[in-house]
Amino acid sequence: MTLGAFISSGTAGVVASKFGRRHCLWAACLLCCVSNIIMMATESIGALYAGRFLIGVANGYFMTFSQLYIQESSPARYRGWFLTMFQFFTSFGTLVGTIIDWATAKRPDKSAYLIPLGMIYIVPVFLTVALFFIPESPRWLILQNKHEEGKAALRWIRPVGFDVVAEADEIRAAIDRERELGSSIGILDMFTNPIDRRRTFLAVCAVTLQAASGSMFVIAYKAYFLTMAAVPDPFAMSNVLSVMGIVAILFNSAIVVRFGRRRVILMTGLAVCGCLQLIIAVVYDKLGRTKLTGDVLVALTCLYMMSYNGMISSYAWLAGGEVPSQRLRSYTFGLAAAVGFLFAWLTTFTAPYFINPASMNWGPKYGYIWAPSCAIAVLWVLIFLPETKGRTLEEIDEMVRGDPGLFVEEGADSLQFEKRLPARGFRKYVCVGHTPDAPKGEERPASSSKSESEKVFHAATG
Repeated sequence: MTLGAFISSGTAGVVASKFGRRHCLWAACLLCCVSNIIMMATESIGALYAGRFLIGVANGYFMTFSQLYIQESSPARYRGWFLTMFQFFTSFGTLVGTIIDWATAKRPDKSAYLIPLGMIYIVPVFLTVALFFIPESPRWLILQNKHEEGKAALRWIRPVGFDVVAEADEIRAAIDRERELGSSIGILDMFTNPIDRRRTFLAVCAVTLQAASGSMFVIAYKAYFLTMAAVPDPFAMSNVLSVMGIVAILFNSAIVVRFGRRRVILMTGLAVCGCLQLIIAVVYDKLGRTKLTGDVLVALTCLYMMSYNGMISSYAWLAGGEVPSQRLRSYTFGLAAAVGFLFAWLTTFTAPYFINPASMNWGPKYGYIWAPSCAIAVLWVLIFLPETKGRTLEEIDEMVRGDPGLFVEEGADSLQFEKRLPARGFRKYVCVGHTPDAPKGEERPASSSKSESEKVFHAATG
């Protein structure tokens, strides 16, 4: 499954260059159903592997193109909230699937696995029908030079009274300016110039923050090392921990619009998760498998799941999807998702060699590795990750490029015309806009002043 997700995410840009976000999501739904039919009908291990590979491909498309659609269609103010809710439904679905697996595991016949597999059809069938009633991503349409269709999509998505024409013109102007940087769209274009190379670096590393926190170790093996810590009924307790993580996502959804600063929340979450991993490792190292150790591990793992889900998971995907250029967004975000899947697989593959009694027998002492990993991730966020809260994707595009009013030297290469804006300068940067009639020099720091259109949207949505 992870191999399939890695391949489909890594090649998402190639597919998206010819097909829109909706068509790619339809393809994911079809692959999901086909792979499920194969797994339900076969008793061959080879066919089962093929089915799991195909459902991994579908999962990669789901994770990549659903988030691309949200990023490209959401108003700046609510982009974080929409992606937080995406994370909620992903985590909630995982929990429901785990409980169904547990409930059917002891059935004596094929229904033990046919029932869980049969439940998988619900989501792709629902999505297949629902996608007929929503428009294509307006930014993708404008990128394909379908400006009128892009405006129609924006008009469907935005509330009555929103200045759709102005937003569509701003999107088109930003895309035109990107094309001055490079007219081609391909894999190598992510690395051929300093601006797109920086965006690729930021997107990939931002998504990889999830793996750097050690989350896959805790998520994938929490039942196992809770067993090693002598916790009664570890599977039930692991579900309780998952529920607490979902509660943290819901809490985050209530604050992300007003307080959702990416840098601060990510650094806080990584620092907390690193400290918790370190404490878990020290307690297990010093006390061994005792009841007190079990109680401490349950409490700290609960705090870890809440910290990770509430402060790292959603914001890592969010930050990774905001910084790519519109021209290369599907390529860049697809690569970021693929690298994220790769490191998730690497963690789950290597973890048994550290925690199993027959190998290194570290158990929860594995946290000794993830504590410094979190510390390095905090430093990376502090130094490199820009603050993008409350910014439109076009404003982020302008800020990543730098200040167009600061010229290096007359006649220099166009890539040098703009002074590179450091990460710490994004939050208070003054955006001047891409369209010719944009107000020059007007201060537009994130989440302070809103356009009339944004005010209309906020009033319409409460």
